[in-house]
Amino acid sequence: MNVPDGDAFASEHIYSTDFLLYAEAPVDSWRYRYVKRAVDMVFSLMLIAAFAVPGLLIAALIAATSSGPVFYRERRIGQNGRLFRIWKFRSMYRDAAHRAHVTHLHTGAKVIEWRMHKHLRDPRITPVGGFLRSWSLDELPQLLNVLTGDMSLIGPRPIVDTEKAIYGKLISVYMTAVPGLSGLWQVSGRSRISYDERAKLDAQYVQSWTMASDIMIFLRTFPAVLSRIGAH
Repeated sequence: MNVPDGDAFASEHIYSTDFLLYAEAPVDSWRYRYVKRAVDMVFSLMLIAAFAVPGLLIAALIAATSSGPVFYRERRIGQNGRLFRIWKFRSMYRDAAHRAHVTHLHTGAKVIEWRMHKHLRDPRITPVGGFLRSWSLDELPQLLNVLTGDMSLIGPRPIVDTEKAIYGKLISVYMTAVPGLSGLWQVSGRSRISYDERAKLDAQYVQSWTMASDIMIFLRTFPAVLSRIGAH
């Protein structure tokens, strides 16, 4: 599988949605269920060990600069629609909902807009949280989700329940796979990619999955994080 960059995909997303919905998905294979899971366990343990000290420093910085818990837990949709709670370093103020109310912007639609278009100024995010998000450091604790099997190192972006409607009929394709810490969307431009294109990228990943494609996305993740393209 040739993994497209964001600009190439934006101009080419011409594959058939019907094919995506009804073709037999490679995520049903034993390689996906067992080989991919074994790789996730080994590499998540290695990465947890490698980032243990930086993680402790980040936790101390969060605790020292704003009140509230170090970690943030949010319910996300996993494989086959199973709900789980994601681990993240807290990047928002403890009174985030109140701060949004003060700006007269706290509606369900506005929160979804902030989630979809992360370049928009979100008054709920702390200065430290903004830095963590720009380098994707707030997502390091998700390695725990990978270790427990709720997530994979590579896969579709884990979504919240309110985002299901935006995926439309592609949601059934999305839910056949294990959501990932990184994925095709993340290395193809992230917030520069529209939500419609993001849903199609997730579906393309599911229908075209191979271990080779996971390796390619994994190798592209580090340059994408360092370049901070589309990261907010």
